[in-house]
Amino acid sequence: MAFITEEIIKQLQTQMEKIDEPLKITFQVSDCCPFPNVHNGYQRENLVRFLKARDGNVSNAQKMLIDCLNWRVQNEIDDILTKPITPTDVYRAIRNSQLVGTSGNTKEGLPVIAIGAGLSTFDNASINYYVQSHIQMNEYRDRVMLPRATKKYGRYIGTCVKILDMTGLRLSALNQIKLLSAISTIDDLNYPEKTETYYIVNAPYIFSSCWKVVRPLLQERTRKKVRLLSGSGRDELLKIMDYESLPHFCRSEGSGSGSSRHSRNGTALSDCYSLDHPFHQQLYNYIKDQAISVAPTGSVHVDFPEPDAEDVNIAQTIESEFQRIGNQNGVCHELKITGD
Repeated sequence: MAFITEEIIKQLQTQMEKIDEPLKITFQVSDCCPFPNVHNGYQRENLVRFLKARDGNVSNAQKMLIDCLNWRVQNEIDDILTKPITPTDVYRAIRNSQLVGTSGNTKEGLPVIAIGAGLSTFDNASINYYVQSHIQMNEYRDRVMLPRATKKYGRYIGTCVKILDMTGLRLSALNQIKLLSAISTIDDLNYPEKTETYYIVNAPYIFSSCWKVVRPLLQERTRKKVRLLSGSGRDELLKIMDYESLPHFCRSEGSGSGSSRHSRNGTALSDCYSLDHPFHQQLYNYIKDQAISVAPTGSVHVDFPEPDAEDVNIAQTIESEFQRIGNQNGVCHELKITGD
C-alpha cells in the first residue's frame, strides 16, 4: 500500500487547479458555488482518496479524478438530489427489493450502512431506477450524513462502514450480476475510498465458496477492508458500535438472522431497509424538498463507466463459481443475465 506524502498531495492539487471551469464547479476547487459536492470543504482529504485508489500515482489519480468529474457533469450528478423517484409507490417497491439502509454510527462516528445483499431481488423496477436510487444514497451520505457526523463528533469523518447480510443468497443472484457490476463500477471509479471496512455476516456456503476464489484477485488495499464474521457478527460488531447502532439482522445471538424484523423482549425492532425507517423518510423528504417538481418524470439515465480489467475478472470469476456450484448441486435451471 502506497504511503501518501504531502508532496504527492500538493502535486495533485497543483494539477487540479488547471482543470476547466465546469469541472472546478463540481469539485469546488474554485469558489464559484457555495455548495461543495465532491470535497465538501475538505479538498486535501478527498485528493488523498483518489491517490489511495491509484496507489499514490499522481498521473493516474489525476486521470481518475478528472474522469469522475466529467462523469458528474455529463450525467448532472450535482442535481440528482433534486430528482425524486415518484410516485411514492415506485420508490417503496425499490426499497423493498434493493435492501439498503443506515442503523446509526460507530463509536468513532462513522455511519453504519446495512446492505441486505442476500435478499435483494432488484426485480421491481428498471436498472436505471436502482442506479438512480444508489447514487442518491451515495450523494446524501457525502453531502449530508458525513458533514453532519463531522460536526457532531468534532473531527473530519469521510468514510462509513458497511455491513453486508448474506442471508438468503442463492444461485439466482447471478441473474443480477450486470446491475451489481454497474453499481460496483460506479462506486469504484467515482466514490473511491468511502468505505472504511466491509463486514460480511450470515454468510452461507455459496458466499464462502465464492470468497475463496475472489479474495486472491482483490488488491491488498481492498482485501484488508473485508472482514468475514461468524454468524450475525453481533459480538464483534459490538466492539465498534453500541447495540442501538446494530442493524436489525445483527441483533440476534445466532446465525442466519435473515428476517427483516426481530424482537427483543417482545418489542419490534426497526427495519432499516424500510421506506418507513427514519433514514429513508429523511432522505426521501430531503430530495422532495430540493425538487423543482415532484410530478412523475421516469428514472434518471446515468451512463455506466467502463469497468477496469480487475472488476471484469472478478465478475467473470463469480459467474464461473456460481455455475460450478450449480452444476455440482445438480441445479438445472437456466440463469439469465438481466439488467436491461
